[in-house]
Amino acid sequence: MLPIRAEFPKGFVFGASTSSYQIEGHAQGGAGRTHWDDFAATPGNVVRAENGSRACDHYNRYEEDFDLLAKMGVDAYRFSTSWARVLPEGRGKPNPEGLDFYDRLVDAMLERGLKPFPTLYHWELPSPLADLGGWRNRDIAEWFGDFTKVIMGRIGDRVHAAAPINEPWCVAWLSHFMGLHAPGIRDIRAAARAMHHVLLAHGRSIEVMRGLGMKNLGAVTNHEWPLPADGTEEAAKAAHLYDGIYNRWFLSGIYSGTYPADVLEGLEPHMPTNWQDDMKAISAPVDWAGINYYTRKLISPGESGLFGDFKEGVGDLPQTTMGWEIYPEGLYQMIKRVGDAYARNIPIYVTENGMSAADVVRNGAVNDQHRIDYLQQHLGVVKRAIADGTDVRGYFIWSLLDNYEWALGYEKRFGLIHVDFDTLERTPKASYDALKKALAK
Repeated sequence: MLPIRAEFPKGFVFGASTSSYQIEGHAQGGAGRTHWDDFAATPGNVVRAENGSRACDHYNRYEEDFDLLAKMGVDAYRFSTSWARVLPEGRGKPNPEGLDFYDRLVDAMLERGLKPFPTLYHWELPSPLADLGGWRNRDIAEWFGDFTKVIMGRIGDRVHAAAPINEPWCVAWLSHFMGLHAPGIRDIRAAARAMHHVLLAHGRSIEVMRGLGMKNLGAVTNHEWPLPADGTEEAAKAAHLYDGIYNRWFLSGIYSGTYPADVLEGLEPHMPTNWQDDMKAISAPVDWAGINYYTRKLISPGESGLFGDFKEGVGDLPQTTMGWEIYPEGLYQMIKRVGDAYARNIPIYVTENGMSAADVVRNGAVNDQHRIDYLQQHLGVVKRAIADGTDVRGYFIWSLLDNYEWALGYEKRFGLIHVDFDTLERTPKASYDALKKALAK
């Protein structure tokens, strides 16, 4: 049974998260091409070469989706804005249809009593900017600042909270070192520069939003809880370095204005000139810390011995269909760690947490008791962290809808609402109904 609303502090925010490219349907409304369109059009990159052209058609069905969201009883909706929908060339002339769409979106949330929590960027870089080097090019911080001014100049007066960039580790390391997401690069120099520029863009966006008079601005970083795969010293060192690349680099950069020495040892030869001069901008004060958490990893050294080469293992815990172990204790530990060592005097939101499963509709219903159990366990550790003194203000479930799961196409289902990707029919799952009961006021 899920914890009920009354078990959390007064004003605690319950919400659901999505992202633009994963649900909207990018091939409509005048949106420009993105590097995800290009990545998906390259053989072997995405399951069945699927892309976000139609996705869940949220662009046309957002009223229906928001009605379902509001009926579930949540307080807030965390969504993202598409850079290429607003600025099809990445710079220059805005697309009126794109701005009008996000205008309508925010108004529709407010009409239903939902607090808008936009994240400006969730991975779909305009292709013309990718042509100019994308996240490898320092100019992207200014490009992103200009985009921030355009979109938040339109909707920033009505949003409850905002953050610049979703999961900078994915934007930089996963996409430029491991090559698993767009732009699909495997190059340490590219990765080092992206690791820095994504944080510089974050800081520039915060500065622009402050200039617009906006408040309640945060950062959204993603985290795994790394543990040594065995009792050897080598595994312990590898897990610590993995933690540095995945967790400490971004947390320390944003909240302390420094980079961890062990990660710098490997990346500094590849960093842009005078990167140190950017740390003040990167660590511009924010009002809250967002944590995205899904799993732990059991880490040992990779075979090459090169910096950044790890063997990622899983243990004997239950797994989601992503192959991710279900480890609620990692969320507790991450909340405590961020609160104690990094965020310090600002509140924390769990901005993403959820599970993928092989959910199917049978007799008009989806029995996802597995997701109810997952949410019960993770909400339980959020309660525990609050009881232990950490200022946690909200929890957002990933995701409202089954959607486009990037390189894994449409087969990984994270949603509280099932989407038939042929008919686009929405079917609320059992987890939706359980949350509706738990959140009743």
